[in-house]
Amino acid sequence: MSREIRTYELKALKEIAEMLNSTNEMDPMLDAVLNKLLQVTGLSIGWIFLLDELPGNQCLASQNLPPALTSGAYAVMCGEECACIASYRQNELDAAVSIVECRRIKYAEMHNVGDTEGISHHATVELNAGKDRFGLLNVASVGKLHYSEDELALLQAVALQIGTAIKRIRLYEAQEQSAILYAKLGDVIQQINSIPDIHKLPLKAVSIIGDAFDWEHVSLFIHRNNELSLSAQYKDKLVTNTWESIPLDEAGLVGIAFRENRLVIDSCKHNAGSSLSAIGIPTYGSAIAIPLRTRSHPIGVLLISSPNSKHFDEYYEDFMYSLGDHFTLSIENLRVYEQRSELALLEERNRMARDLHDSVIQKVFSLSFLAKGAEALLAGREPVAEQSLQEISRVSQEVLKEMRSLIWQLRPAGLENGLLPALKQYGQDINLFVYEQAEGIKELPRAIEEAFWRIGQEALNNVKKHAGTNTAHIRLVKSDTDASLIISDQGRGFSIEKKKGKFTLGMTSMRERAESLGGELTITSGKGKPSIVKVTIPMTQVEEICNEEKEQL
Repeated sequence: MSREIRTYELKALKEIAEMLNSTNEMDPMLDAVLNKLLQVTGLSIGWIFLLDELPGNQCLASQNLPPALTSGAYAVMCGEECACIASYRQNELDAAVSIVECRRIKYAEMHNVGDTEGISHHATVELNAGKDRFGLLNVASVGKLHYSEDELALLQAVALQIGTAIKRIRLYEAQEQSAILYAKLGDVIQQINSIPDIHKLPLKAVSIIGDAFDWEHVSLFIHRNNELSLSAQYKDKLVTNTWESIPLDEAGLVGIAFRENRLVIDSCKHNAGSSLSAIGIPTYGSAIAIPLRTRSHPIGVLLISSPNSKHFDEYYEDFMYSLGDHFTLSIENLRVYEQRSELALLEERNRMARDLHDSVIQKVFSLSFLAKGAEALLAGREPVAEQSLQEISRVSQEVLKEMRSLIWQLRPAGLENGLLPALKQYGQDINLFVYEQAEGIKELPRAIEEAFWRIGQEALNNVKKHAGTNTAHIRLVKSDTDASLIISDQGRGFSIEKKKGKFTLGMTSMRERAESLGGELTITSGKGKPSIVKVTIPMTQVEEICNEEKEQL
């Protein structure tokens, strides 16, 4: 290039800058600026590579490439065999350089791929913006073997402008993608929040999440008994529920996410033959494990995986954490709602039990008493009247018995004297010797007391039916933060492994009662070992809900 066109070059740089800033679409921008650059320099061909960390490249823009480089759907342009790309990979392109010989052209000549049109050498310059590196700008011309310092300086100036525009467009695309993702997240959370039943939430939630983000596989793990239980799975557009469990130390990235309470991304490994694969998690090319946290403590993990490698690299960590935290919040909100509904139901049942006891039972008892009195007065004198009074007395006793049974169902009798006396009495009624122990003096909220009562009944029934012993031990531990009920026996025991996924309705009911109040149920046993049922329920959350209910009343 001669010095006479220097003014035009500066004008061209201005036009190129305006062109670069006029669009947020990558491909049209690169094509337009490459075409303008060739006009300014008088060069005949040019192409732009955008490179990432993986082998291969993306030739996103080109102008006037010879047939040798375009034949076979640009096959020669897709390989790595080029000195310019090798220099880029090794971070050796500090300035614009003149390449002595183009390996792609040489390859095309050796294999008679097509006409090179006299092209043999090209200049190359790195596309960057600050510390961010994006790829290469290459230009060439027929018979041109060398490029002057002025030519290379111009190429470097244009490459810097292109690099800055690429960074701007990528930032814009990232912001646009983030906005789309968060808009979808809002819709997802709204759909999850509309699920009325906490027991249906896992299955419906993984389906909603998978469909919304077009993810191929979504799994929900819940922490139980120092294991992670696969409670719901979305795969091949279908959902399944299972309670397959896996120990924390065998759960791979899922276990790491739970133990360390952090996001874990696996971009290139596969889980074939692993413990995750053994419980039904498909082999993946990339996966991300999101801890589900409540009050900064993990309660489970959401695993999202794909057969494609690096599938989740485009997602921001903040977005993934937001997905997990909002999902956990939906679970907690539904749990609190069900707790409030349960507490309201308990309150109403207790009110009805009091009303029935204080009014109906007392009146029926009075009726029975009056009938007996009248019967005594008429003894032997009015046989017909005496018989009617006897019938009234008999029916009254039956009504009293049925009413007491109804009150028992509404509010268990005996709890007014305390939980442990009630459980001990229940054990005696089914011919068990029950030894009780209490620790702590804090009063139990009614909801926890009734949950312990029902769970204790079922546990004592299991001792009676299956343990092969007539002795049970009950321990009640109360503190400011939580309350625990432990029922144990010295019976024959049973294999926990064989029970996995085959829990009886009674055992499932015990677990659901505990979880409905934010608690946890554990069952430990073994052949010839003691069987222990332990339920722990947090006190603070239940007390807060009770206080709110009282204020509303």
